[in-house]
Amino acid sequence: MFSLKGCCSTGKRTKVLVLAFVMAGTLSATGCASAMKDTYSLEEQIGTFADTAAGSAYIDGFASQLCVVPENAAFDPDFATSEAAALFDISDREVYYSKNPFERLYPASITKVMTALVAIKHADLKERVLVTEDAVITEAGATLCGIRPGDTLTMEQLLYGLMLPSGNDAGAAIAVHMADSIEGFADMMNEEAASLGATGTHFMNPHGLNDPDHYTTAYDLYLIFNEALKYPVFRQIIGASAFTANYHDKNSQPVSKTWKGGNWFMTGERETPEGLTVFGGKTGTTQAAGYCLIMGTRGPDDREYISVVLKADSRPHLYDNMGNIISEIVK
Repeated sequence: MFSLKGCCSTGKRTKVLVLAFVMAGTLSATGCASAMKDTYSLEEQIGTFADTAAGSAYIDGFASQLCVVPENAAFDPDFATSEAAALFDISDREVYYSKNPFERLYPASITKVMTALVAIKHADLKERVLVTEDAVITEAGATLCGIRPGDTLTMEQLLYGLMLPSGNDAGAAIAVHMADSIEGFADMMNEEAASLGATGTHFMNPHGLNDPDHYTTAYDLYLIFNEALKYPVFRQIIGASAFTANYHDKNSQPVSKTWKGGNWFMTGERETPEGLTVFGGKTGTTQAAGYCLIMGTRGPDDREYISVVLKADSRPHLYDNMGNIISEIVK
């Protein structure tokens, strides 16, 4: 098995954050659809900002708590057959594996990690949310948690409906409640992405249903998931195997729904490599995105890791890829 372990030098940290500033300007000027296959070029995107003393100090401080992919990172094409994949040691800030970490791809429902992060940071999770017609999702194949217009739930209940059964309707309800529109909430998501240095990311909605201008990268998903893990309630939600929500419908009648997660490592449908514990994650699937998964894993020494697989060609292959990658933790 191929393994890439090690942190980058300060110089490489400098390049990554300068790139963030350059790419932010590039994205705002060019949009996304024509750039779906573009990748970061560390050599071509470095500007004079890196040469300033103040700039270098800021960049080093920004990157000091992050995993940074080495400029010359390589990968074994047989190790991960998906389009992109990565494994990050977030305890020691090391990159164990990376394949196309900066390629822009559709994230499908992994989008909901950012939706949850924005809600956790900016909403009162105990406040009650009235579901409106805007939460109705009619796209064929869209996953739903089953809420209906007129239902009243807490924001926290909606987050479970968002993350466990991957309810697109829950995402829409959260977005409209917080920002009055899907578009307004997408702006909040993009502002959060920019603040995290996720410059290869642009969101158009809170659920991940396909849009040409909705994309991210494996590395940016690491940045987003890493930030979300700082919040205990996020860890609690993604770590749940099931959750029962008790709420009321438009006629004030009680409703009870039990939602279950779909990560095969957590449901027992796929065996976790010995010595490892998967403590949470998020799946995502659309025809354009393929099969995707981001998750958190704890090793035998209690160090924590974030792993990402994007655009696998089938669900079994998604878990084959992820199993191969996280196995590197205990080698």
